[in-house]
Amino acid sequence: MEDEPLDRWAARRQVRLRKPGEKKAITLGAGPQRAAHLAPNAPRLILEWDGFAWQALSTVENHTAACRALSHTPEAAPTDRAETTGSITGRNPLAPGTGRHRKTGP
Repeated sequence: MEDEPLDRWAARRQVRLRKPGEKKAITLGAGPQRAAHLAPNAPRLILEWDGFAWQALSTVENHTAACRALSHTPEAAPTDRAETTGSITGRNPLAPGTGRHRKTGP
């Protein structure tokens, strides 16, 4: 088995590494780290990767403010679209049918 040249290995490794300046937000509060949707009003700590460790930048009041600080657009409920019902085809997905997944008898 032949060894990979060091410069090729270093280039491949560099692609996998986290880039300096990458930011993330973590939920502040008691207990383990929680998903954003479980505590949307909890304060967040904004961290930035400096190439070696995560450094604290600031705190924000909630998930929406954290999304703004990270330059993400927070998910908003679509209010400008007409409400749709059923599937994409417009057919009621629970309507009687003959599909293979339907029970045919008792």
